[in-house]
Amino acid sequence: MLRTHTCGELRKEHGGQSVTLCGWVAARRDHGKLTFIDIRDRYGLTQVVFIPSVNKQAHETAQKLGPEFVVQITGKVNVRPGKMMNKDLATGEIELCAERIEILNPSKVPVFEIESEDVAEDLRLTYRYLDLRRRKVAANLELRHQLCSVIRRFLSEEQFLEIETPVLTKSTPEGARDFLVPARLNPGKFYALPQSPQLFKQLLMVSGMDRYFQIVKCFRDEDLRADRQPEFTQLDMEMSFVTEEDIFSISERLFQKIFKEIKGIDIAIPFPRMTHARAMSDYKSDKPDLRKGGERSEEFSLTWIIDFPMFHYNNDEKRWESEHHPFTSVKPDDMEAFGRNEFATVRARSYDLVLNGNELGSGSVRIHKKEMQNKIFDIIGLDAEQAKQRFGFLLQAFEYGAPPHAGVAYGIDRLVAILGGLDSIRDTIAFPKTQKGNCLLTDAPSSVDRKQLTELGISTLSQIKKN
Repeated sequence: MLRTHTCGELRKEHGGQSVTLCGWVAARRDHGKLTFIDIRDRYGLTQVVFIPSVNKQAHETAQKLGPEFVVQITGKVNVRPGKMMNKDLATGEIELCAERIEILNPSKVPVFEIESEDVAEDLRLTYRYLDLRRRKVAANLELRHQLCSVIRRFLSEEQFLEIETPVLTKSTPEGARDFLVPARLNPGKFYALPQSPQLFKQLLMVSGMDRYFQIVKCFRDEDLRADRQPEFTQLDMEMSFVTEEDIFSISERLFQKIFKEIKGIDIAIPFPRMTHARAMSDYKSDKPDLRKGGERSEEFSLTWIIDFPMFHYNNDEKRWESEHHPFTSVKPDDMEAFGRNEFATVRARSYDLVLNGNELGSGSVRIHKKEMQNKIFDIIGLDAEQAKQRFGFLLQAFEYGAPPHAGVAYGIDRLVAILGGLDSIRDTIAFPKTQKGNCLLTDAPSSVDRKQLTELGISTLSQIKKN
């Protein structure tokens, strides 16, 4: 390797050792015959001193260094005298006396100061690779990694299998719009990017996988805001031979583990539960913020919202629609009302987990019998042919011994934002989109070559008008 240590690693016990560091020049200070630089990498920052009597050429090179130059420096670790130690810096007990320096790559003057707090978001996102060098921003990605690591360890110990599901799948338009991908080998046909792995995780239960999870990318072509992105990440979970209580239990123990390991906070379980009717009556919201004393980035309130309506009536289209999605079971106590077609009073076996007034996750006990699934499709206006066209593969699978199953999905981006005290989920994503769905770094979405469209058998409206 080009280095022996990282820029955040050296301590006084390394005193007298010859080491090599690599990183970016964070600052340079000239003090007469002495030149100091701070060298930075992901792990931290180390002060380096260049003394002409040690190596004149290295000293001369140091005087030419600009901000963000990439350098390799070899030297001896000096322990600073007590009064010279920097207690605000992890490596503040030492400094590196440079004996050799190599400029691995110079840098243009950055368009903004790396550690500046006053940088417009558009500029940050355009030069995201510079923005990510900022300690505050990089810490968000480290928090995200820590969260995903805790999740994977916990669920693996609970006998869950991490299984990937397809990204190119079938369009089943329900709710948000799908992102469509033209299929060159099947002219005139399209794949869709998944809004969630809902159907595949149910198929995995039919397959006998029993406990599945996935930290997965999902895609929705919808209007954006601070807590929405066209592509987002969720923790997807599904279990066989379970009820709501099993989902509640596994989820509560998972979040107890997350808050303990990441925030050092002991949260009490089980979480309180509130019916949807009470939430709407008392708080006028299905995601009430129940923290005591209002909003305080160290108190966290987790609450289950249960007993959602099974359906809601679409007055514009004069039809019933699923409150969550059409794969949710009816509460057993409401089966008689369901049988009498009293759909306005029927409750679903669905549940949301609310954290500090944010819907963190949603799930349900699924329908696992073909007859019931067909009836739900019929109620929401999908005739037999439409149901077969959109969901025939799921209905067919239900004919081969589908077990009772339930699941839930939690928003990773939103959870990281809450844990990190952030206002926007964009700060939790390495390369996010703007509120208009644009990537300022790569200029996506962009026009494509006409040849590419021809290969796909596609013409844009502007091309048609021009021709």
